[in-house]
Amino acid sequence: MGISGFEPFFLVGIDAVRQAHGPRLAALARRRLTGFALVRFAEDGDWFADCPVVLDFDGVQVELCHWKLDELSIGWDTLDTAASVTGWEWFELTPRWSRSDERLEPFVGQELRETALLELRPAEHDLAAGTVAVEFVFTGGRLRIVNGLDENRIEVGAAGPQYVRHGLSR
Repeated sequence: MGISGFEPFFLVGIDAVRQAHGPRLAALARRRLTGFALVRFAEDGDWFADCPVVLDFDGVQVELCHWKLDELSIGWDTLDTAASVTGWEWFELTPRWSRSDERLEPFVGQELRETALLELRPAEHDLAAGTVAVEFVFTGGRLRIVNGLDENRIEVGAAGPQYVRHGLSR
């Protein structure tokens, strides 16, 4: 992708994600969201949802990236969001790190109360069943990074009934 330091390790399923990252995600509680970064195209400002969503909690950076129908990579303190995104010279648009997003901005400065993993379990057959989302519960609301079927999606507010919530404790 041309993102400095981005070497994703994709996991599948709630058990694998919880085992690999549950304790570190839980340890983010009581920290404030001090910043975030997304990749947007310089020409039109559109979010390039294939790239990681980076959240900074008082100096601890969590990097979330969904891929394919069911894969999730979570990285910790590896991405340099001040570096240029390279390797896209052949593409007609220019990807750049951005610290602007109307869904994320309201959470900056808020204290994180808890994190949870959400497992998609729709009532009807769905190819996305079993995908894992990461939920961040703040003093002023909820934020989720979910699988948008081969890309990231950002959701705010309460999760729908199609999600089974797996709380993470310290």
